[in-house]
Amino acid sequence: MNQLYPRRWWALGALAVSLLTVGLDLTVLNVAVPTLAVDLGATTTQLQWFGNAYTLALAALLLPAGLLGDRFGPKRLLLGALAVFGLASLWCAYAGSPGELIAARVLLGVGAAFLIPLSLSLLNILFPPEERAKALTTWVLATFVGIPLGPLLGGWLLDHFAWGSVFLINVPLTVVGLVAVLLLVPLTRGSGRGGIDYPGIALSAAGLVALTYGFVHAGEHGWADPVTYGLLGLGAVLLAVFVREQTRVAAPLADLALFREPRFVWGAVLATVASFALMGLLFVLPQLFQAVQGADALQTGVRLLPLIGGMLVSAKIAERLVAASGVRVVVTGGFVLLAAGLGWGATAPAAAGYGLTLGWESVIGLGTGCTLPPLMSMAMGALTEGRSGAGSALIQVLRQVGGTIGVAVLGTVLNGVYRDGVAVEGLPAPVADAARGSASAAVAVAAKLHLPALADSARAAFADGMAATLWVCAGLGVAGALLAALFLPGRAAAGTEPRESEHDVVAG
Repeated sequence: MNQLYPRRWWALGALAVSLLTVGLDLTVLNVAVPTLAVDLGATTTQLQWFGNAYTLALAALLLPAGLLGDRFGPKRLLLGALAVFGLASLWCAYAGSPGELIAARVLLGVGAAFLIPLSLSLLNILFPPEERAKALTTWVLATFVGIPLGPLLGGWLLDHFAWGSVFLINVPLTVVGLVAVLLLVPLTRGSGRGGIDYPGIALSAAGLVALTYGFVHAGEHGWADPVTYGLLGLGAVLLAVFVREQTRVAAPLADLALFREPRFVWGAVLATVASFALMGLLFVLPQLFQAVQGADALQTGVRLLPLIGGMLVSAKIAERLVAASGVRVVVTGGFVLLAAGLGWGATAPAAAGYGLTLGWESVIGLGTGCTLPPLMSMAMGALTEGRSGAGSALIQVLRQVGGTIGVAVLGTVLNGVYRDGVAVEGLPAPVADAARGSASAAVAVAAKLHLPALADSARAAFADGMAATLWVCAGLGVAGALLAALFLPGRAAAGTEPRESEHDVVAG
């Protein structure tokens, strides 16, 4: 843009409403799984695919979504993505079979794959460098606020309405987002340059799907499963071929030159490290609240709110601290806080009650708010407007794959320690298998069969597994602090230099 867009903050509000639906959909399905198993007659495999279908569609389309946004301008594609997301939500709500719901979840992932990078790329277009960090903070928080709201709203809706209501909550938000984007987000011309790298799209989509599903499969079936390492190997080979081909085509899908820009590389990599640790926390906390502390789905959502509260507080403070002392000091301190909170959680007694959990959960939120927004702001600052979409998509691909790897690795740690610790000796094989599956299943079986010793053993074993998981995440926090101290820029603001605009506003 050649001049400041006067309604840019209102436009950001429109984008935030749109992103809220994506965060909601990441977690709202979790509370509906038991109901879906009964009402749709879904098998365990189908229940897993309700989540996997969304994740894989998202992974496959992030890169082409960013490229298309740069070529054709983000506004039209954002409107289309919101329409797809809303229609897919309606389809999910009224799906009559597991297969139909899986197909609708794929379409939902398609909409989300365009919403995330295109909304992020607009920040470089709408905001001048001096306002970009504040805008980025708002964007990051909008993507995370929906995560605890998912089980919160989902639990309440399931208590009062049919299971389809957990998807219907997306519809009014999507409608508001559509109207707001239509009226408030400016229409910008894309670069219009170059062709579409269809082989690159196919290679990147296949490679990312294979790699992502390989890690998902590892979390469910173990690392020794032949399918796991077959998928991981296939994904690695396809992505290696994709990277090689990107150096040879005239209009590449991914701008590999970005990986020669230190601000982009370290911003994206360290944001992925922070996301990995955060995903580990979001993986264990709901299980802690429900299996050990006896919370229901609604209470679980409420108990996740201090994490977001900590992020909100520290993200606002971090903006000022970065301006005063530089991104290196703030992000290094954020990772130290993150590691300290995770270490506190690993040593805290799991059965001590929510009061203690609230303390270390809040510290982790404070650390996250000092890491993710400044890091993503630094990475985005390395992008010109003409490659904002492609660069934003690369950042999100790294975070998406990193989060998936995090859940798989940390799930393996948690499950390994839990299964070794839960006492199932002398129990019938079906009961023992169910108890080994998860702490929640063990507690449910124990209540049904009046086996208090099994419930106590499951809770203790889960506490040990959670501690091991949080120690792994704390180690990542320490590694992030060291890398930030060594490689991030100092007092000078990272990536805030004005860049020549490559877009023109053609309509309001």
